[in-house]
Amino acid sequence: MQTVQDAAALRAAVRGWRNQGQTVGLVPTMGNLHAGHYSLIKLARARADRVVASVFVNPTQFGPNEDFERYPRTLAQDQAGLAEADCDVLFAPEVATMYPFGPANSVSLHVPQLTETLEGAHRPGHFDGVATVVCKLFNLVQPDLAVFGQKDFQQLKVIERMVRDLSLPVKVMAGATLRADDGLALSSRNQYLSRDERELSTQIHATLLQMRELIDKGHAWRVVEQAAASKLQRAGFEPDYAAIRRAEDLAEPADGETSGLVALIAARLGTTRLIDNLLFD
Repeated sequence: MQTVQDAAALRAAVRGWRNQGQTVGLVPTMGNLHAGHYSLIKLARARADRVVASVFVNPTQFGPNEDFERYPRTLAQDQAGLAEADCDVLFAPEVATMYPFGPANSVSLHVPQLTETLEGAHRPGHFDGVATVVCKLFNLVQPDLAVFGQKDFQQLKVIERMVRDLSLPVKVMAGATLRADDGLALSSRNQYLSRDERELSTQIHATLLQMRELIDKGHAWRVVEQAAASKLQRAGFEPDYAAIRRAEDLAEPADGETSGLVALIAARLGTTRLIDNLLFD
């Protein structure tokens, strides 16, 4: 596996593959990789001749009081894991490569509507940073396909909308959420949990399952949301939201609507903010 940090070396590698008629898959990450990330590499490898993984902790998607500085950076470990996962190129740029005029002076993309609810409401500007950096990566790599984890469901929807709206020639694919045996969605932030918090964290997935069950039984979605938030609070969480939305566009469902829905939770446990979701179909 080749590791490159600058755009010229990345483009040279991709150009060589293109000259041989090969397709290219991209897996954007912020590093500190785990089994969930490697499952995305596997999916890209199954659908493309060559795979590029990016490792870049993107400053523009972190708010002023979020964990940009303490976000774990484990490049050597990530390099070894990606090589073992049969990745072809690791793109690990410096901030100056991605933002030549500095993050504060960067061109910024905004995807309306989808970014104004749930995560967008609690993390203003977050999805502008996500859309901007992903579009930059698409321009640098020019992949045929890109794979994103379904755990960040709203992010996935934002990227799908951006690709369609800007007519980008990239097929966006979703990789299923990988979970621990007790249901907790794999995440780089899980390492911040204490032992007691780790035991409690399973309540998020259990609550999502209960939300789906209650909707299937005909309970009103607003009542289900309230019950889920209360359950998390009693368990020791500080929920930002426990929501039921249409999976297609994250709009509120109509009364009695039961198909094509997704439940989404974001909740803080101690100092760690966890997110997860569950599709109903």
